[in-house]
Amino acid sequence: MASLTYAQSGVDRDAADKLVESIGALAQSTYGKHKPKLKASIGGYASLYALDSKRWLAASTDGVGTKLKLAFELQDHSSIGIDLVAMSVNDLLCVGGRPLFFLDYFATGKLDPVAARSVLQGIVEGCKQAGCALVGGETAEMPEFYQPGEYDLGGFAVGLVDAKRALPRKEIKPGDVLIGISSSGCHSNGYSLLRKLLPEQSDERTRLSRALLTPTRIYAKSLMPLIDKGLVKGMAHITGSGFLNVPRMSTKVNYEIQLPAESERPIIFQWVRSQSGLSFSELCTTVNMGLGMVLVVDAKKQATVLKHLKKTKERAWVIGKTTKRDKGQKTQSLVKVRGSSQENNGDHCVLEY
Repeated sequence: MASLTYAQSGVDRDAADKLVESIGALAQSTYGKHKPKLKASIGGYASLYALDSKRWLAASTDGVGTKLKLAFELQDHSSIGIDLVAMSVNDLLCVGGRPLFFLDYFATGKLDPVAARSVLQGIVEGCKQAGCALVGGETAEMPEFYQPGEYDLGGFAVGLVDAKRALPRKEIKPGDVLIGISSSGCHSNGYSLLRKLLPEQSDERTRLSRALLTPTRIYAKSLMPLIDKGLVKGMAHITGSGFLNVPRMSTKVNYEIQLPAESERPIIFQWVRSQSGLSFSELCTTVNMGLGMVLVVDAKKQATVLKHLKKTKERAWVIGKTTKRDKGQKTQSLVKVRGSSQENNGDHCVLEY
């Protein structure tokens, strides 16, 4: 199959980045008396608002995107609500936030009570996995606005941050260890492209669609104890833009990342690579390549962190380290598959942030 880039599938990441920048400028006009309490705002994993010197609120919002199209096609709405919770809650973790509560927005042209209840059950399951309460939401019925049988979802999560444990920490430095935690699959990003790779109607299409519908893993219960004990310096949720998310932890260092071998990662990524024809660089900036979260930890604490992750049933690997960034140089992430060399360009790329 000829290579199909994410942009060719209809997603313009550059335009989205420029929009975020413009929103940030507009939003500043609303800060006023709130400005001293804002510890992080638009552009981060989550926004942070100080309640007092010790406690901050973290807030994040997201949707599920065109993964919903697979739920419509398969008429299986049972797990899409887990994705909705996961996308916001995993972002809270990246700032050190303990999930407190969640709200949802469900919009459709004509309400199908059976499908809506199935979606809600998934949201409830996601909240249980995250350890947060579902405290409210909104259902909107808008005739002629959506195609029959379709709907859209939005989610809103709020968490509590111990100010002393807020992430990322400033002491990220060269020589720190990178730990990658397995994803459950493609999670909820890249689906505008992934859906175009599916074969025409067939049993194989159904099988692959069900694999792509695997819900996003929620990491709250396994990662919050590490945050509480101060065992991590930073966390990167590998979502949209793939491994370009890693330098969001710190731009003061570079990153060397070795992905586990294909045989150790969810098998769906072998299919994505073979069917898409994408370059390794494009793959690494479109899908998570089998890692849902990347942690930065002190080298002396890596054994403790790995032991905890194993105990909590997470599959995790030491995937690399932070390195020195030269002054004036853009932050770089060298990404390759374990066992490959720089000469093997099919499994190697350098991403600039």
